[in-house]
Order: sequence, then structure tokens, then C-alpha cells
Amino acid sequence: MKKAFCVAILVILLLTPTVLAKDAIIIGFTMSQTGKYNSESKEQYQGLKLWAEDVNAQGGIYVKSLGKKLPVKLVFYDDESSKDRVQQLYAKLITEDKADFLISPYSSGLTASAAIIAEQYGKIMIATGAASDSIFNKGYKHIFQIYTPASRYLTGAIDMLKAVDPNAKRIAIVYENSKFAKDVCTAVKDYAEKNGFKVVLFEAYPPGTTDFTSIINKILASNPDAIIGGGHFADGENFAKQLYEKRVKVKLVSLLVAPAVPEFAEIGDAALYITGPSQWEPQAKYSKDMAEKLGIEWYGPTVEQFVEEYKKAYGYEPGYHAAGGYVAGLVLQKAIEDAGTLDTEKVKEALEKMDIMTFYGRISFDTGEYYGRQKGHEMVYLQWQKKNGELVKEVIWPEEAKSANIVYPYYIKFKETPTKTTEVTETIKKKTPGYEFVLAVAGLCIAYVLRKKIV
Repeated sequence: MKKAFCVAILVILLLTPTVLAKDAIIIGFTMSQTGKYNSESKEQYQGLKLWAEDVNAQGGIYVKSLGKKLPVKLVFYDDESSKDRVQQLYAKLITEDKADFLISPYSSGLTASAAIIAEQYGKIMIATGAASDSIFNKGYKHIFQIYTPASRYLTGAIDMLKAVDPNAKRIAIVYENSKFAKDVCTAVKDYAEKNGFKVVLFEAYPPGTTDFTSIINKILASNPDAIIGGGHFADGENFAKQLYEKRVKVKLVSLLVAPAVPEFAEIGDAALYITGPSQWEPQAKYSKDMAEKLGIEWYGPTVEQFVEEYKKAYGYEPGYHAAGGYVAGLVLQKAIEDAGTLDTEKVKEALEKMDIMTFYGRISFDTGEYYGRQKGHEMVYLQWQKKNGELVKEVIWPEEAKSANIVYPYYIKFKETPTKTTEVTETIKKKTPGYEFVLAVAGLCIAYVLRKKIV
């Protein structure tokens, strides 16, 4: 008995210094400081960094089992937008940097690579900037998604088009041949066809494409009412510019990722009336009252507080990538507080039970076949419009969240193209008896007068 007691005391003495020495919660991740994802990744990082600064300004995250608050320490590396580098670096974050928790890199492809490592080591990873559903049907039990999944990413564009113009039936879907874009566009193709639309073009283009001439020629040949698709920021920006340069006359253009990034406005009128899905916008009407009506807890800052703080820190309004970065930290913070410990399994249980409303929207996770997939959050749709001569983003869908009406059709910005007013005139012409006769007589009169003058 005395021997067992001594062993127990020894174990406690060995463990106690470790517990007492815990002076920070280490959160590890990679970001694309270089490579094709650098723009979106920078925004995501800035949001996460702002969250960490907010937490640390309050003394850290309270961990009940330790009886104290612990500050957050962010440890990160440049993944260079490379899947191979992601796996090397996440292994390093876990084994060398001793990360307690992980945040995903930006993009579904990089997150899928990081998820393999996180699961191998049994580390919780909050996946933000990754919408792919397929990450979550592999049996992983430690990966939790922040974004609305790809299967529901662009379906709202179909609902919006159907509501705005019941006569629009032909859709061209063109997309970057990447995991994220392919998942999104395969899902929206199925959804469109189930809703009575004809998909007249379903075409992928290689990552890194800068010249969309051949794609645009195929679009013109298929004569669609709407173009839906895209990929990430760089390709989306180039595609939008070339649609504008070639005066492609369609009713709706809805692209992934690029329209939601503030820098999209730099392409000027090429951005005008482009629509796109967004995980979040500053105009979104998420509030404590909404949480109360749903019977769930509100957690974290308000929309206004987040926007004001981000603008103060970085000098411009945040987009959804920044909001996703901030809320990834916020969700992890809430789970640690609810669990009262840094123990992985306890924090995992807190995430499984979570159902909260934040400035970013509702957050809850699937615990079935697609374990960890986001099930609470929904997309909003934005459109670039002009106010006082300046390009601004407006939320146009769904109805209950919109800040402005949609400007439709897209081609209204091409002055040489018939506008809605002209379409109304065409209707009047068909309903006015003798309209063509009057025009003919007027023409003859003008010809007669001119002839007299010449003579």
C-alpha cells in the first residue's frame, strides 16, 4: 500500500510541473503567403489574427480545469499553396511546435491534405476556407467545418434566378478543375436539372487559366441565359474581365469566390452586376434577436462590432474569408470554454453538441455519415452595384437578408444592348394595332421631304 501511494505521489509530482508550465494555448496552421491562394489566405489569416488579439486582450481563454485563463499563441508557416508542403508543415506543427489545436489552410484541396495529418495524430482541426463535402465522408472524427458545404454553395443562384425570371431556362456551368469548384458545380448541375433548367454547357478549365477565349466561344455557341461557376480569386477575376471585354450578353453571371473579395472592385465596370455566393457579408442581418427566436445561444461580437474592429485594424471592410478566419477561432474558443479543458476528446464532444448563433451566422455540425460537416450555416448572395459612382457590394438574396434589389439582367450595363425599357416597348408594339403602318407612312413622308430638298 505504501509503495502504491509513493508511486501515485511520484506520478503527481511528475505531471504537476507540466500542468503548471502550460502558459499558452498553441494554435497551429499554414497560410498561403505565396502561390495562387495568397489573396484569400491573407484575408483568412487577418480575421484569425484579430480574434487572437481580442482574446488575448481579455487575458486569454478560460480553462476551468486549470482554474485560469490562457493566452492564445498562433504558430504558422507559408504552405506556398502546395499540398505536399501542407502535409510536411502540419506534421511539424504537431510534433515540433506542440500545437494543441489546428486551423486549416485556405482551400478545399489544401485542407483535404492537412486533414489526413490532423486525423493521423488525433488533433482537432477547425476547417475554414474549405467547402468540399468529400473531406467529411472519410470517417474523420476530428475535422469540423465552418463554411457552408459545396453541395449547397451555388444552389441559391438557381433559386434566385427562378424567382427573378421564370422564363430563364438555359444555364452554362464553367468551372476551375479543382476539388472545391468541381464539387460545387457538380452539385449545382444536379440541382438545376431537378428544378427544370437545361444545362447547355458543363465545362472545366485548368487551374491557372488566364485566357478564357475558347471557353467564352463555347458559352456564346450554347446561348445560355445564365453563366454559373468559377473557381478562386485569380481565375474568377480574369473570367469576369473577359466576359466584359467581349460583351457577353447573358442575364445572370454568378461566380465563386472572386466577387466576394474586396479587391474584385479593382477591375472596375467588369465587376458591375456580377453576382456570387458569399459565406458572409457585412450587411448580413445576424443578431441576438434572431438567436433568441431560434432558441439558441448568441456568442461573440455583433456584426457591427466585428466590421468596425476589422476596418480599424486593416483599413477596409472585411469579406467572408476574414469573417471565416475570425469565427474559426471563436468556435474553438467556445468549445474549450464549454469543455472546461484542453483535452481533445472533451473539446470534440463540445463541438458535437454546439448549436450557436454568431455574427457569421448559425454554427452546428453533422455527427452522422458526414461527421464534422457544417449544417447550420447558409449562404448569402451579393452583387456589385454602383452608388454615387462607386462600386459597392449589396446582399440581394435571400429575400429576408437582402440589402438591395438585384439589378437584372447583367447585360443591361452594355449600352448597345436592349434594356428592360426596350423590352417593354417591344411588348407595347405587339399590342398596338397599326404600329408598323404608322412607322411606314412616317418613313415615306421623310423620304418625300428629303427628295424635295434635293430637287
